[in-house]
Amino acid sequence: QVQLVESGGGLVQAGDSLRLSCAASGGTFRWLDMGWFRQAPGKEREFVAMINSRGLITNYGDSVKGRFTISRDNAKNTVYLQMNSLKPEDTAVYYCAVRTPRGSPWYASSYDYWGQGTQVTVSS
Repeated sequence: QVQLVESGGGLVQAGDSLRLSCAASGGTFRWLDMGWFRQAPGKEREFVAMINSRGLITNYGDSVKGRFTISRDNAKNTVYLQMNSLKPEDTAVYYCAVRTPRGSPWYASSYDYWGQGTQVTVSS
């Protein structure tokens, strides 16, 4: 069974950068799509970014395009989310997730395993 552990969250000011990491274990990581979602209090879980198994295809949510970059290192079983130009509205718990490639990557329901989340807070 795949286990995911996120790290790198914290409290920053608007305009700052953060890099989140997600370390995977217990599965054949290189065959899996990886995604990042976020959830703010009182809101639904929101798609942030995904990267396919080979790292050749990426997708981003409209609210983060041009500011966030997803990448992966299959040798380290790790996926990253570089977040630049952070805004207060980026404040949320960020979750890493994995899935076997199928269907649309934008829906949380298409992911099979989830991490416990890491808090990102952006102050104005």
